[in-house]
Amino acid sequence: MQVDFTSRLLKKEFDEQFKKAPGGKNIFFDAYDEFMDQKIKNQEWKPSTEKRYKNIKNILKEFEKDRKYKLTFNAINSKFHAEFTDYCMGEKQHVNNTYSRNFGLFKTFMLWAFKNGYTYNEEFREMQKVPKVIIPQVALQKTDLEKLMQHDFKNDRLERVRDVFVFACITGLRFGELSLVSKTSVKDDLLHLKEEKGAEKEVRTIPLNDLALYLLRKYEYKLPLIANQKQNEYIKEVFEKAGYTHEVERIVIRGKQVERIPVLFKDRVSTHTARRTFITMLKRDGKSDKLISKITGHKDLKTLNQYYQVDDDAKKEAVAETFKINFNTVKKAE
Repeated sequence: MQVDFTSRLLKKEFDEQFKKAPGGKNIFFDAYDEFMDQKIKNQEWKPSTEKRYKNIKNILKEFEKDRKYKLTFNAINSKFHAEFTDYCMGEKQHVNNTYSRNFGLFKTFMLWAFKNGYTYNEEFREMQKVPKVIIPQVALQKTDLEKLMQHDFKNDRLERVRDVFVFACITGLRFGELSLVSKTSVKDDLLHLKEEKGAEKEVRTIPLNDLALYLLRKYEYKLPLIANQKQNEYIKEVFEKAGYTHEVERIVIRGKQVERIPVLFKDRVSTHTARRTFITMLKRDGKSDKLISKITGHKDLKTLNQYYQVDDDAKKEAVAETFKINFNTVKKAE
């Protein structure tokens, strides 16, 4: 497909190649800014997505400065790919999954630039992302939730943080969805959830068990929410006070290198642990992916299954239940 250059675009490209762009202007970052502006105005991104693209722009700026690699559309080639990968995973210490996600978003920008006539260079299409790896994450069990609920924190702040976290664990809601809960959204022990963004999304119905209803009534159907960052900070304190002081192993993968780092259990817990716990507990109880996805809102079952954490206890239970074999052997005659 041939795209006509505008005179402005052609002049900028010419100036860039011959280092005559006024005031250090660079068509590459001009295009990036236009790309972001268009996506934001078209309401295509969530705030978290916008934040990620801003972060990638900062990384590209730092890469250009630190590696002295002038970024132009013609410079997006195999050399750039090697240099940028080495920079992100070496100097920036990005793990595989972080780099894979960021480079995927970068390629989305490049595709936009190609379709909008900023470049005819298609080498970016052949650039492969570092493969994502499945890293074991923390998921709680029923006994953990019981332990949290039975603990007296003697502190209203920690009790509220505990209650919000446990409510998320037993409903599977994302932290950002908790603000949508209200008395009018609850009917017949079901939470009817309609996201504010995405008119095309159907209303989800989430069953509320006795504990979920108790927590809602405790706060008159208005959960005591705080900023996600503070919730993540305080939930670690909740687990520490509840006696979770043991260490677990954290696996970090950069390229082909695998590091196993001992960290405190509480430091592996975040608001996202709640959603992972909900899915893992239902999966371990034999509930179908289709049923779970109807509650969580997942469209892609592959994504849903990435939340499912198989720990050593689950392995032991599976083998013990499957291989219940009577092994009273007959003694051989001597």
